[in-house]
Amino acid sequence: MRVQLIANPVAGQGALSLIAQAERHLRAAGAEVQLSLTTGRGDAQNFAAQAVPGGFDRIVVAGGDGTVNEVVNGMGADSPPLAILPLGTTNVLALEIGLPQSFAAACDLAVGGRPSLIHLGLAGERRFVLMAGVGFDAAVVRGVNLRLKRLMGKGAYAVSALRAWLRPQDRSFELVDERGQIHRGYGAIISNARCYGGRFTMTPQASLLADWLEVCLIVRPGRLALLRAGVALLSGRTMPPSWGRYFQTRHLEVKGEGIAVQLDGDDAGFLPQVVTMNPFPIPLILPGG
Repeated sequence: MRVQLIANPVAGQGALSLIAQAERHLRAAGAEVQLSLTTGRGDAQNFAAQAVPGGFDRIVVAGGDGTVNEVVNGMGADSPPLAILPLGTTNVLALEIGLPQSFAAACDLAVGGRPSLIHLGLAGERRFVLMAGVGFDAAVVRGVNLRLKRLMGKGAYAVSALRAWLRPQDRSFELVDERGQIHRGYGAIISNARCYGGRFTMTPQASLLADWLEVCLIVRPGRLALLRAGVALLSGRTMPPSWGRYFQTRHLEVKGEGIAVQLDGDDAGFLPQVVTMNPFPIPLILPGG
């Protein structure tokens, strides 16, 4: 088996040591490994695009959710299966698929596991694995101080969330679903997965295996509405209908101006945006096949 190991050497503390460990483990399992270390934004996407012409049998990503996002944006319909080795701050995808917590076990799965087809979301021309966020959620991502993130990890997001909550923008936007129904709100999670920000759940019906997206929409402005959404997230419950709305769709036009957007935890600019399903699924190594 020829393995392309795409790794982010700054994805969390001890990343280089774990990458070296992964390379040794994959070789010991009988794989021929080509290590591709990222040095900047876009590198992982470019490496993944080389997997087919390079004759690789498997792409293994050692990094966080942002690195995985870049890789899936470099994959095509004929790309080899993708496997995940979690590094980085949160690794929501690893939690979503139930990846083994042991790094050695994750390496074994990367080589010996069987792929399943998962569906991706598409925002404009950018794919996402987990979710697209609009409004407060995206403002938090956009406001994270990268130096603080390297020092505090998840704590940097808490600091940014507090700042965004103290200065809510309270600008509404409009969503038009595949049935032509119009929804209006002040914040949205357009999700392809159940997990959000860790083991929390914002969209309980979402699934990587489904060919639709679940939307959680905050329908009231202000700090109190954001607090209600936060309580729902921490308690694992949905928001009451007077505060939040949930629906499923394969196509969504999100209309607005100057409202932030994030994809898989990375800043993705501002509205307007069209969100839909990616035209083809990709093979991902899942525990249990």
